Amino acid sequence: MKKVSLVLAIGLGLVLMAGAAFAVTATQNLTVNAAVSARATLSIGQTSIHFVDADPDATPSIGATENPVSVTAKVRTGSASTATLTHLAAGDLVSGSDTIAISNVTWTVTGTGFQAGTMNKTTAQTAASWTGSGNRAGTFSYFLANSWSYATGSYTASSTYTLTAP
Repeated sequence: MKKVSLVLAIGLGLVLMAGAAFAVTATQNLTVNAAVSARATLSIGQTSIHFVDADPDATPSIGATENPVSVTAKVRTGSASTATLTHLAAGDLVSGSDTIAISNVTWTVTGTGFQAGTMNKTTAQTAASWTGSGNRAGTFSYFLANSWSYATGSYTASSTYTLTAP
């Protein structure tokens, strides 16, 4: 019995070694490449805002009827690069030959990285900035300084927000 067990053990060992002798392995490397470019998208909830008339004594600052205006800024940039949202007005509020200085329009803001400011027609004003890629959401509330000195009329001005991701 011992001889039979020994013969079976030796035979099984030879079969297992023979199987290992016939095993083959091949490997090949795969290089994975991905192109990631700088990107920026900007979404503003309203494309126009309105200030309704009010008594300057009772309402020294008129809020836009659309307040607050949602803003979403998405950027993909370098980890040490600064993404910036700026605002530049094309000019003053105009009604015929009458004007109201655009600097009478201000905004407050909520949201990480966003900044309150005053509209300007000559120098772009920073409305938000942060370092690295990300998705930022906030709300802007716009206000017009009310004055007895304004001539009557229907005033308009245009302005541009620009999101930059270097």
